[in-house]
Amino acid sequence: MILLTGATGTVGGQVARRLPGTEPVRLLTRDPRRAAGLAGPHTEVVGGDFDDPGSLLRALTGVRAALLVTANPLTHAHDENFLTAARAAGVHHVVKLTTLSVTEPDATDLVTEWQRENERLLRASGLAWTLLRPRAFMSNTLGWARSVREEGVVRALHGDTEVAAVDPRDVADVAVRALTDAEGHAGRAHPLTGPEAVSPVRQTEILAELLERPLTFVESTEDQVLPRLLERYSAEVARALVESSARGRDGTKAHVEPAVAEVLGGPARAYRDWAGDHLSAFRA
Repeated sequence: MILLTGATGTVGGQVARRLPGTEPVRLLTRDPRRAAGLAGPHTEVVGGDFDDPGSLLRALTGVRAALLVTANPLTHAHDENFLTAARAAGVHHVVKLTTLSVTEPDATDLVTEWQRENERLLRASGLAWTLLRPRAFMSNTLGWARSVREEGVVRALHGDTEVAAVDPRDVADVAVRALTDAEGHAGRAHPLTGPEAVSPVRQTEILAELLERPLTFVESTEDQVLPRLLERYSAEVARALVESSARGRDGTKAHVEPAVAEVLGGPARAYRDWAGDHLSAFRA
């Protein structure tokens, strides 16, 4: 059996849809109602919480491999609790979603340091492991959808900064390979990027071409972005996200990695591909 955490998130749901159905799948979520649409003949949804070790042990019993996605950068307890339960339940292989910035010495923001420690915990757990290290997700630009629909405007930081963002579907496809082929992926860290580095200004141009309507890019300042982030995140996390965005101005995030193509045997999806498949979100 394979267990997935984060099944209602950016990557987890894609993994649930892509697993081949040759063995049972269990989806762990705090609110099973949110994942009900992913249940099927070979897929069950169970309730559990990273703060409740007992629920984790119950969910992990009988599981061979697990996808671990945690989302609270203010604590390592969630990863610790999961790995402790995984060992007790006899899980063999854990595939962990982290971030490519952990490989960059100058990346010292809160989120990156949190993921570095999470990776260390997994490597020290005694379990077989695989690390998925994506660059920024192309789907982050869905945050522009409302202003594109209503105003024909994209507002973002650092418009000329090029980032080799990755399609979450490619990350999910790599995760499926790792979950179903432990021998081929155990002990490996996969740096996952798109096939090219694209700036927010260029992403805006691509969206305009596909939508066949003019769009305007407006450069935001950090002071303008921070209040919007504070509506969704704690002050510590919001500042970390702004810090991480600023760091990309030196070109660090523009490097393209070959891992997606090497693992999947075909090219990574480009931003134009992702945008073309999600145009409905941006249409007026």
